[in-house]
Amino acid sequence: MTTKRPMRVLVWGENHHEKHDELTRQIYPDTMHGTIAAGLRDLLGADAVVETAALDDPEQGLGEEQLAETDVLLWWGHLRHDAVDDDAVERVQRHVLGGMGFIPLHSAHFSKVFIRLMGTTCSLRWRQGVDRELVWTVSPTHPIAQGVPHPLIIPAQEMYGEYFDVPAPDELVFVSSFSGGEVFRSGLTFSRGHGRIFYFSPGDQDYPVYHQPEIKRVLANAVAWAFQDRPRTQPRITMHREGEFDTPREWDGTLQ
Repeated sequence: MTTKRPMRVLVWGENHHEKHDELTRQIYPDTMHGTIAAGLRDLLGADAVVETAALDDPEQGLGEEQLAETDVLLWWGHLRHDAVDDDAVERVQRHVLGGMGFIPLHSAHFSKVFIRLMGTTCSLRWRQGVDRELVWTVSPTHPIAQGVPHPLIIPAQEMYGEYFDVPAPDELVFVSSFSGGEVFRSGLTFSRGHGRIFYFSPGDQDYPVYHQPEIKRVLANAVAWAFQDRPRTQPRITMHREGEFDTPREWDGTLQ
């Protein structure tokens, strides 16, 4: 896989469990977002420049300059969705609409950004237990599914189950089944404005899911799919507050 220039990838993490939960620190000593970023660097190599950011960084790691230099944003959050500033949410939304790729992971289904982009509650059923998850490929020709085993076996994971309250996806790539009999649409694509979105559910903080080579492959494929090497547009999502209602146009001085 080659591109005209390296993809600029930002892996954003809430970084709460890594600070407060001993189990998470043992599983992810380099943080969850750091582990995800390392996997992307290994698989994408010179095709990508992968950086990390966290909630406790300046501007919550989501400043305008940072986002303007990001082609694809991966997002992991769980307990501190409400701590993300609304201004940061609006910046991310604007950049996604303008063409930035967005990959929300696991509990990021409840992030402010994902809920705003979906326009629904994004709620689901869940059970915190040691469930085996089988991730079944239902779109084998999709770029995100290339090189992914069928099924992808996750020995221990939190259960996510239907109904998942999101709009009908553009494409359904993966469906998961669990040891309790539940099923879940675990890999879905959406388009919003000029941006591509891929939601992928595997990856709880209590299990070493992001260390699995197969999961790393899914995420690397998703980054490559979400990347678009073209100028970003500037959607006017705040015009209702700023009073910018006039349509820009030229006038030759005559009345129609």
